[in-house]
Amino acid sequence: MRSMIVLLGMAMGLQAGRAADRAPGAAGPIQPVVEAEEDVYSCTPANNGAGPMWCSGSTCLARVGQDVFASGLETLTDAKPLNNCRWTLYKRGANGWELQQADKAGRTREPCPLAALAGGKLLLSVNPTLVPDQRAGPARPEILQFSAADPKAPFETILPAWDGTLQFTEHSYRSFAADGAAGTLILLQNIGYTHAEWAFRDQDGRWTARGKLPWPMGAEYDKPGPIRVCYPNVALKGRAVHFCGVSDIVEPYQKWREYKRRVTGQEWDYDFRRLFYTWSPDITAAKFGPWVEIASRDKTAGWISPGDLWLGNDGAVHVLWTERALDERMRKEFFPGEKQSHALNYAVLRDGKVAARRTLVLAEEGGANEVPGRGRFHVTPEGRLFVFYYVSGTDAGGKNVSENRLTELLPDGSSGPHVRVPLKRPFSECFTTTVRSGSPPSSTLEILGQRAGAPQAISYARIRLQ
Repeated sequence: MRSMIVLLGMAMGLQAGRAADRAPGAAGPIQPVVEAEEDVYSCTPANNGAGPMWCSGSTCLARVGQDVFASGLETLTDAKPLNNCRWTLYKRGANGWELQQADKAGRTREPCPLAALAGGKLLLSVNPTLVPDQRAGPARPEILQFSAADPKAPFETILPAWDGTLQFTEHSYRSFAADGAAGTLILLQNIGYTHAEWAFRDQDGRWTARGKLPWPMGAEYDKPGPIRVCYPNVALKGRAVHFCGVSDIVEPYQKWREYKRRVTGQEWDYDFRRLFYTWSPDITAAKFGPWVEIASRDKTAGWISPGDLWLGNDGAVHVLWTERALDERMRKEFFPGEKQSHALNYAVLRDGKVAARRTLVLAEEGGANEVPGRGRFHVTPEGRLFVFYYVSGTDAGGKNVSENRLTELLPDGSSGPHVRVPLKRPFSECFTTTVRSGSPPSSTLEILGQRAGAPQAISYARIRLQ
């Protein structure tokens, strides 16, 4: 595959919007300086279908003032899947990362996202099972509130206010987002294959709104039905909510499903091929708007994964995602003329419509094979917007490539140089101290995740944008 950086012209709306976020004279070349690179904890595989990075749409890393915190996932060797894990909470101190607290009684399946609110509040979204002796069954969403100044002190357990009695399970597919400065937060949690339940908490700590987010309909499928949307990036600004996730349903086309069954021997195979977006300008007064399909690889059985979402001060919604063109197992039978490609893509939406889109990194069949991984946004106090991402494979000369890179998205619609981040070992998957979970904009990029070649080590890095 041939790797290239595709710098296409953007719509004028992007240029005007990003200029409104940029301080005059702030633009200039950036050099990433690695200030810290260290392991936080080690996680034994739980073999329950989840893992430390499973809640990739939220984050397990948050900054409150001068302190940075990480939530962890510990596998309990004496417990059986699915609920064979417990949450842990770490703080980075003068002597490195120290465990502050761990769940003493609950059992869970999935990692637990963090959020930070004004006033030094640190919040942990948990989903303990109500039937620890069973493989699967009902669970109860909770939010644990810690004091960032004293994270070892007893925490407060907060129960979200839902609309009625609901059947939550250990498969929560939940999203946890906050506006740190405004003091608001939202929790969304899936109910089966039909919809997500959501609950909004205002700056006074009251659950002032709740409701359902019905999934988009797949009318074109062999058997029409709702398209469950999972692994979303959710952003909250005051009372405005933005939601962007990927389709996650059993293969909807019968001929493809039968072919996959012959290839894999499995009775099911899931579809991750369509990227959907919806929003509400005021979640306390209005429902979510119509679904917008940002991208699709449905025609060639490809693959899409959400990357990140950021709200500009001008109201523009910036979205990142990765795409794979096709399922190579099916190419000979169904798409013999199609070529494979891998892309890191970017779009801007305004008022619920796609205003501009382009490809940031593209690997195409027939040349070098520098394949982009998931991208994350990072915004500075001046409003400069960067993309941090991973690439792997081989370059045009056949040399192995495995590294993180950083590029700036400029107001005129172009990108800055794609600069290698000089980490000792790159991160193949990571969380950041994202503003979507209440951490402030910063000139320092902080990440938590898995490094290439070391999937069981959950590591941290701090990178100054010099």
